[in-house]
Amino acid sequence: MTTALQVPADELINKLAVILKEQYGEKVRPPEWARFVKTGIHKQYPPVQDDWWYIRAASVLRKLYKAGSPVGISTFSVIYGGKKRFGSSPPHFRRASRAIIRNILKQLESAGLVTRVPGSGRQLTPLAISMLDKVSKEIFKKHAEENPELKRYLE
Repeated sequence: MTTALQVPADELINKLAVILKEQYGEKVRPPEWARFVKTGIHKQYPPVQDDWWYIRAASVLRKLYKAGSPVGISTFSVIYGGKKRFGSSPPHFRRASRAIIRNILKQLESAGLVTRVPGSGRQLTPLAISMLDKVSKEIFKKHAEENPELKRYLE
């Protein structure tokens, strides 16, 4: 069986972002303030892509799938953090915006894709796991058509 870890992450995230936008658009959508904010203090500009909210939500789903156990907001802020440059001074690590991550997780929870585990964080529901597996299988089939050696892994 093909899992979400066996396909290229960028293809999986882009396909999941389209699914989130089309099928879960009433539950998962960027708030009004999302077009004005940066994704963290370490960034100089806000995101350039119009659908960056859906891409980040898809990335959060993949990270939860990859972790396999509950993940909290602080852990996500470290995952999406980066180095802030101070000119000639050495750069220091800064965490990403926790408000963005919190809102995305709340929206995914209302869509039924994520559940809260008290004291531990959030984890994927069986619906989300099956959705990720179906999308990854489609991507793997596409790659198997291009590379016939991969067809033996589909059975």
